[in-house]
Amino acid sequence: MDDFDLNSLAAYLHLDPAAVARLVERGKLPGRRVAGDWRFSPSEIHHWLEERIGLSDDEAELHRVEGIMQAAGDNPHGELSLAGMLPIEAIQIPLAARTRNSAIELIVEAAGRTGWLWDPVKMTEAVRAREEMHPTALDNGVALMHPRRPLGGILEQAFLAFGRTEAGIPFGGSRGTLTDLFFLICSTDDRGHLQTLARLSRLLNTPDFVGRLRAAPDAAGVRELFTSAEGELR
Repeated sequence: MDDFDLNSLAAYLHLDPAAVARLVERGKLPGRRVAGDWRFSPSEIHHWLEERIGLSDDEAELHRVEGIMQAAGDNPHGELSLAGMLPIEAIQIPLAARTRNSAIELIVEAAGRTGWLWDPVKMTEAVRAREEMHPTALDNGVALMHPRRPLGGILEQAFLAFGRTEAGIPFGGSRGTLTDLFFLICSTDDRGHLQTLARLSRLLNTPDFVGRLRAAPDAAGVRELFTSAEGELR
């Protein structure tokens, strides 16, 4: 994908070009000058969006980002279904992990049971490198694990894996919060990754959703929870 210029990035983000210019001039948006004009790397913009999504608890903003990513795709009328992306065999309850490394290894192992992940070793290494660079643990005890960039070459399709430990473990939360709910986002492209992350963040910000995830009795219960919670999203 070619670099964005100011106007094409503004259209992509559904913002006024002047607002984009202010963001980049204040150092809040990654960009560089080329022959006097702003240019923006798609990979850097996607990383910037990813960070905004991960830190946001604003339902309207998350919904807007999800819509932007959906509209930017090949099928702008397609409806993302997290329940459909989360096969039973990729849900591990309990996840018998006591350390960060074992949590990564076991959630990748669960993902491998789908047959859609062709190189678990490469995925494990990529997720571990991402966690060492910047932990994905949130303050609510949830980790949203994923590689630094989508590994479409080792995936048959995009999907999610989920695991729940019986007790929280240290996973790099900013406030020292222990983590017991682990997602692995397996995406084939940046746009799909951001759309999945935005929708998952919307669900995690829904009242009682995290508590209901902790209370779900088994893998089928987790799938039922996703189906019902997504049906309530507007």
